Amino acid sequence: MAKKTPSRSPKGTAKKPTSTRKKATSTTKASAPRTRKAASGIETKPGPSSPDSITSYPTAIKYLLRRPDVERMRVIRDKDTFKLDRMRQLLAKLGDPQNQIRTIHVAGTVGKGSTCAMVTAMLQSCGYAVGSYSSPHLTDIRERIQIDRQLIPHAQFVSVIKIVAEAADSLGIEPTFFEIMTAIAFKHFADEAVDIAIIEAGLGGRLDSTNVINPEVTAVTRIGLDHQHILGKTVEEISAEKAGIFKRDVPALIFEQTPEIEEVFRAKAEEVGAPLKVVNKDIEFSNRFCSTNELGPHTRVCLYTDRSRLEHLPVPLAGEHQASNCGLALAIVDVLKGAGFDCPDDRITIGLADTTLTGRMEVLWNSPRILVDGAHNPEAISALMRCVGAHMPYDSMVCVFGCCQDKDIGEMLDRVNLGADKVIFTRAQGNPRAAAPEDLQRAFVERSGKMCQIADSLPEALELATRAVSREDLICVTGSFYLVGETMKHLTKLQQQQQPV
Repeated sequence: MAKKTPSRSPKGTAKKPTSTRKKATSTTKASAPRTRKAASGIETKPGPSSPDSITSYPTAIKYLLRRPDVERMRVIRDKDTFKLDRMRQLLAKLGDPQNQIRTIHVAGTVGKGSTCAMVTAMLQSCGYAVGSYSSPHLTDIRERIQIDRQLIPHAQFVSVIKIVAEAADSLGIEPTFFEIMTAIAFKHFADEAVDIAIIEAGLGGRLDSTNVINPEVTAVTRIGLDHQHILGKTVEEISAEKAGIFKRDVPALIFEQTPEIEEVFRAKAEEVGAPLKVVNKDIEFSNRFCSTNELGPHTRVCLYTDRSRLEHLPVPLAGEHQASNCGLALAIVDVLKGAGFDCPDDRITIGLADTTLTGRMEVLWNSPRILVDGAHNPEAISALMRCVGAHMPYDSMVCVFGCCQDKDIGEMLDRVNLGADKVIFTRAQGNPRAAAPEDLQRAFVERSGKMCQIADSLPEALELATRAVSREDLICVTGSFYLVGETMKHLTKLQQQQQPV
């Protein structure tokens, strides 16, 4: 199917989509190196940091991993670390690629990945070239930057990161890991002339590096307590940060939430002049749980607007919590219809059914059954435990758990305790923020009184879990995307070597 690009009229409204996808060429030139300024509060690792050191994919990764990385380091809210000046400087040097593409901006505590995955699949089914930028990655850093669900090729990753590095070097600035990745994404999407790019905020919204775009629509998924040391200690404070992606005259969407949270969003939308609609209130929406021979237990949703009549669509991702994510995704596509995107309801239905999402409720091994899920806060752990109970028949569940030390560990452990029959605590070796297994064990015993075990590494934890289960039991690995990623790498290696767990 030909790719379709909705073009803008002089007043900013969209015309009938036409096929105009063309590959852009880069105009950024290398400049002489200058002295860099490190971002306040975080240090750059020593090692090759010159753009000249980028000659291959491994050297590109080495360069990137030496950048200040807020994702992997515990930092506090800081006026120099979290600001958009560096990002705007860098993008301006690159020719402002973010202004050359049409975008969707999505923030939220839980459900961003699911919502963006469904929107991507639906728009791709409608014939559009769809860029997607997300975080974190599981096994390959290129997962973050995709077009039509295909990872950015190695060669293009290297060429674009070199251009970005040269731009930063010429400015004498030291962008963070996330700022560089965001710049690579915008540059790649502009070079490839995508029809639209779905941009997932990394942390918060107001001061997130992605908040430099003028999107077609903004959306915020469910809100919970996470990253309180940066975003605020209450859900109201966190909501205000997420609502920072709202823009004047840009449609904004949220799904129905608590009155306190909705009040914050409505106030922020009114403050900036963003027309806000709440799915399940301002937009008619319903969902029901059912079971069929073809799909098994699943949720179906309906959404009605002046432009769409979407009835009894099966939610493609498991779990009752996915109904709200699906409703928000459908509402996003409906807004795009109003902006000139040609999205027939039948293509929306086909695309939605084709949604996939790695690392969420994913069975990676059959004997023993090993399920992974990147749930990394209390709300997500609760949703996971309910989802496993509804969709995965088992006699008993052994949970392999590891999380970051700055999470609400007590609440997460309480939710794990509700679903797991046995818990093995471990840590992701590649995560410097990982909580010590001994600390997790101590907290769990104090709160639950149950016995549990610890393992120094993920392979050891899986070995212990395997010895503890029978054929009808389930091993569930959860607590962080880092742990899920290491599990995927480990099991892939075992499969290649034809070895048991």
